[in-house]
Amino acid sequence: MSTAATSLPERNAAEAADLVLAPAVTAPEVRARRARQRRQMYVGQVASYSLGAFVLLLYGFDGTVPMHVPSLFWVGGLSIIGVFVVMSEAGVGDRSTDHYLTVFQISAHMALQFVFLVSEPTIGIAFISVLFLIFAFGTLRMTSAQAVLTWAFAATGLAAVFLASDLPIGMPVATRLQRTASMLCFVLVIGQCAFLGLFGATLRKILYQRSIELKAAYQRIEELAELDELTGSYNRGSIMRHLDAEIEKARQDSTPCAIALIDLDWFKRINDAHGHPTGDEVLRTFAITIFANIRPTDSFGRYGGEEFLLLLPDTTTDAAQRMLERLRGIVADLDWSAFSPSMHVTISAGVATLRDNDTADTFLARVDSALYSAKAQGRNRIATS
Repeated sequence: MSTAATSLPERNAAEAADLVLAPAVTAPEVRARRARQRRQMYVGQVASYSLGAFVLLLYGFDGTVPMHVPSLFWVGGLSIIGVFVVMSEAGVGDRSTDHYLTVFQISAHMALQFVFLVSEPTIGIAFISVLFLIFAFGTLRMTSAQAVLTWAFAATGLAAVFLASDLPIGMPVATRLQRTASMLCFVLVIGQCAFLGLFGATLRKILYQRSIELKAAYQRIEELAELDELTGSYNRGSIMRHLDAEIEKARQDSTPCAIALIDLDWFKRINDAHGHPTGDEVLRTFAITIFANIRPTDSFGRYGGEEFLLLLPDTTTDAAQRMLERLRGIVADLDWSAFSPSMHVTISAGVATLRDNDTADTFLARVDSALYSAKAQGRNRIATS
């Protein structure tokens, strides 16, 4: 007969994926979602027992089983469901890693099947067939240890029925009504097995998609950890790692490598005159402008405060100077009046090209010296080292 375990919880696969992926937490929204999933499962269980009782009713009309058997089966199933509904609403399952209390539910429903198998052995095959489905449902949620425990329970019950008794276990097919009822027994079990398989396939597909999304989320987190929150450029630690990598690559490939240290001129005055929020917007606008005007192979990061480091792989000193002059002109020509009618922003930059004996520290020291020279010459200019 169709049982609670034969009716897979009628929740959508996305919620099932949430269940599998959710950590063992008891936040209110998690408890609410779990309670909703359990209620959906119990509705399915009631429907399953109702279908099973209908099949038994056909046997009853044929005289194969007493007419009170369908009612007892239905009441027995609903009693088990009722106990777990009460426990569910009381939050008993939320205190367990398996909030469905799967082992207890599976054991209870298998026990009911054994009771009716023993009491009505003439249609015993119908009850036995359901045991397979009950166990299959349980394996979706049970651990290996729990699966062994419930398997041992089922095996013990079957051994008692087959070896310790002489019950005439069968499946009556003598009359047209008996054949119809027997057919419905297997149709229901096979149908629910098929649904169980489809659910499992859908769940696996969604879990696979979730794993892809999770990897993408981790990758995004790693990217964010490398970025300066204000400007979206690389933060100091990240741009320094890129610098080390570019130096190594330039030496391996015997190609030139240039860097530029860029400073926004008189930026402290902007903060003092217009406030730090405006200063932040100026930095963002500057960073966006640089991003829009450098090559995909270049790397741009915030070195500290209003200083930014630009890495220019495979670039000679002359090419780097021309590029920085172009960037300087672009920034100087921007319309900054949206921030203040009198605002005018310029940049100074130092440019240096990698030498054979350079380390990252000496490379940075030379470009910093070039920047200092550009500032000493009156700012809004490019100097090389």
